[in-house]
Amino acid sequence: MLGGNPDGLGELMRVLVTGGAGYIGSHACKALAAAGHEPIVYDNFRTGHRWAVKWGPLERGNICDASRLADVMRRWRPEAVMHFAALAYIGESVLKPDLYYQTNVVGTCTLLDAMRLSDVNRIVFSSTCATYGAPRSMPIVETSPQVPVNPYGLSKLAAEAILRDHAETFGVAATALRYFNAAGADPDGEIGEEHDPEPHLLPLALQVALGRRSRLSIFGEDYDTPDGTCVRDYVHVTDLAAAHLTALETAAEGTFAAYNLGTGSGASVREVIAAVAEVTGRPVPARSAPRRPGDPPTLVADATLAHQALRWRARYQLRDMVESAWNWMTENRSRVGLRALSTPIPARGRKATKV
Repeated sequence: MLGGNPDGLGELMRVLVTGGAGYIGSHACKALAAAGHEPIVYDNFRTGHRWAVKWGPLERGNICDASRLADVMRRWRPEAVMHFAALAYIGESVLKPDLYYQTNVVGTCTLLDAMRLSDVNRIVFSSTCATYGAPRSMPIVETSPQVPVNPYGLSKLAAEAILRDHAETFGVAATALRYFNAAGADPDGEIGEEHDPEPHLLPLALQVALGRRSRLSIFGEDYDTPDGTCVRDYVHVTDLAAAHLTALETAAEGTFAAYNLGTGSGASVREVIAAVAEVTGRPVPARSAPRRPGDPPTLVADATLAHQALRWRARYQLRDMVESAWNWMTENRSRVGLRALSTPIPARGRKATKV
């Protein structure tokens, strides 16, 4: 332990953050440091970034490397783990299911083994609403059937089952946080979203507004939703980080708990495009395209349980997410040595975008 927490939230902890150089993991590291905890980043930089490691030491390694994890645990002696390290592209998971099960399932087992060897028994797990598949009723509660429709969702559900068993058998304090659609960037502009390729609607729409891409493709405009396009529950990445911090500090020994994280209200693809146009003052050209197989019309969280058990509630709304992501893309990227995307590329170099 590192001593008392100045905010009165219990003992300060040294926390191993797997995937701590990634999008959500780096925001969690900032939240940990702000609360007085010490994050130790463990990342292989497959999708993470060295510039995102700002609030604690870095250990480079693969989540499936048992000897490396054991060495890091032995040297740093963390009191807890936040587990973000995973592969998370749904389309890729369909093409490479073996890779996803190896990383997301075997990697979680390897991490838990290393924790047991080092007497670390507290973990917060980055899970997903993809474990629910395509629910028949909305909003989604934690007791909704979990019937994933792709290997990514299946791999995360398997990891949850493993955590549940470790809580029951080995006394681990395990919490799974099932996010809906993470969006936005650090309001202070210190870190933000950088994926290659970029799979997410909001940054893609912003790239179109900048002229970096020619247009968006909207996959399906005939869904049973108010405007015919898919509806999703977008939640600010800073709100997600805050939930991880609370989950870490309230985890109970020998207990597995799972919570949905969302705002409880959805935004359609068309509404996201309209918000981007309003914030940026620029057009966002889009074209209609056929539906993608397996896309549910609506995915919206009921986060009541997180409100009650974690005293967590999303603070930021869609406009805040758009504004913070826009500021990151056009101004704040330069603060970490990346080029701000303020100048549109020539039309011949633009790429059509699929959403």
